[in-house]
Amino acid sequence: MPPTSPPAARVSQLDTLRGNEQRQEYTARKITALTINPGCHRRAVLDAAGIDKGRLAERLGHPAPFGQSPFAITRQRAFEEQLKANGYAELITLLRAELGVPIEEARVADLNSAWESEGLGVRAAETRNLLGAIAKDDDARVILDHPVLTLDVAGTTAHLVPDAVSHRVGDRLYVVVIRSFAAVDGRADANSVAEAAKQAAVYVLALRSVLRTLGADPALVADRFLLVLPRDFTNRPYGRLVDLRQQLDAVQYQLSRLDRAEEAAAALSAGATLDLSTGTSTERLTRTVDELPHLYGPRCLDMCELSHHCREEARRTRDPARLGAVVRDALPGLADTTTAHHLALGQRRPAPEQEEVVTQLARAAQLRARRRAAGGAA
Repeated sequence: MPPTSPPAARVSQLDTLRGNEQRQEYTARKITALTINPGCHRRAVLDAAGIDKGRLAERLGHPAPFGQSPFAITRQRAFEEQLKANGYAELITLLRAELGVPIEEARVADLNSAWESEGLGVRAAETRNLLGAIAKDDDARVILDHPVLTLDVAGTTAHLVPDAVSHRVGDRLYVVVIRSFAAVDGRADANSVAEAAKQAAVYVLALRSVLRTLGADPALVADRFLLVLPRDFTNRPYGRLVDLRQQLDAVQYQLSRLDRAEEAAAALSAGATLDLSTGTSTERLTRTVDELPHLYGPRCLDMCELSHHCREEARRTRDPARLGAVVRDALPGLADTTTAHHLALGQRRPAPEQEEVVTQLARAAQLRARRRAAGGAA
């Protein structure tokens, strides 16, 4: 049975906004970026509508270097192909070694190349069928290669494609994430592992969501995932199980905080569009983007293709958020740093709702003056 589609009214608003452009699907990386900055309606709408944010940034005049290099993509593809060669021999060997399964062989359901001409909806339906069978059979030995999972994100159905899902190991299924950064002497870059874990958490939540719709126990999915990396400076694989409990709690909580994207899109003025076809003027695109409330912070530079445009906007409006979350949270109710400066120096009378933050600003200004005086005397 195919996954349930969103109601037509919900889809049509976002589709109209995208216009004639091909939809860019959600990825686990996009979702983790959304959950890190859940208050940014701009990114929520752009991702839900499937807008190519890289092309949009170029049209707005603020392109940002973003994404993997062609070399990294080629290396990742070559490593995956090696793992899956000869009937997935090396991947099955890793599963057996890390999960303690005394099974020499397993059947592989290839939902990637074998279904290349099919859409994500068809692949998602086939994934559901296979998962339904696996959930009912304790001895199911089927590895899912690039299954398509569905997950509700801010009212929009996301189609997510993990590298693999293991065959059933006792009463557990394991998500497999393959990355091309190396594990040297059994250790890998901590930041890269953390990023892989966040994305694996999204896959686990999606897999549990699909099982729940099938009437199966979502606890069948393990709260650990198998991370597969090149060993040392070779292409020989290295695998380790990584605990996901902390990431699962964090991602699930942040997903619950995301506002519904279609509601934000519906609030745009008539004629708003993000159609990147040549007939749409840059001015019209800019007006639409600027209508969408955003929440910029320095971390956006590492997560979003539109970050340079938002940073320029934050500089122009003197948004406190451009200095980081600590400054933003310390200045509630103050729209710009110029106002904060004038209030701190007593050059402007505060509104009643600003009095508390102004008191804190005045104390901070006094402390800063004392420190400067002490430093000068020294």
